[in-house]
Amino acid sequence: MIASQINFRNLLLTLIVFATVGIALGAGISNHWAAVPQKEHDRVNPLASNPQAALAGARVYEDHCAACHKSEARGDGHKRPALRNDQLGSRTDGDLQWFIRQGDLRHGMPSWSGLPEEQRWQVIAYLRTLK
Repeated sequence: MIASQINFRNLLLTLIVFATVGIALGAGISNHWAAVPQKEHDRVNPLASNPQAALAGARVYEDHCAACHKSEARGDGHKRPALRNDQLGSRTDGDLQWFIRQGDLRHGMPSWSGLPEEQRWQVIAYLRTLK
């Protein structure tokens, strides 16, 4: 009887630890977007209505993003997410520009702060054309 109570307690503690880690990891992912400053969130892509910007963005994407996020931003189905318009959900252009600039090294996304801002906006213009 005592051994079964200890085993049950160990199982329960293990489940609690796994649940806590899962919640913490999920919170970490969503907190990255929550960390976007309001002024960045509200930024509008100055190149959004320029079709040439999307074409230039496709070239920048191919040079800097496709190695991880794959052709046409389809992702790899695992660690590298798809970046197509429908996967971006409610993220604003400002959110995306901030994220590209900041990166997320913990999840394998480098900072692209060295990429000129115009090119970051071009990539976003390109991503917005993908359905």
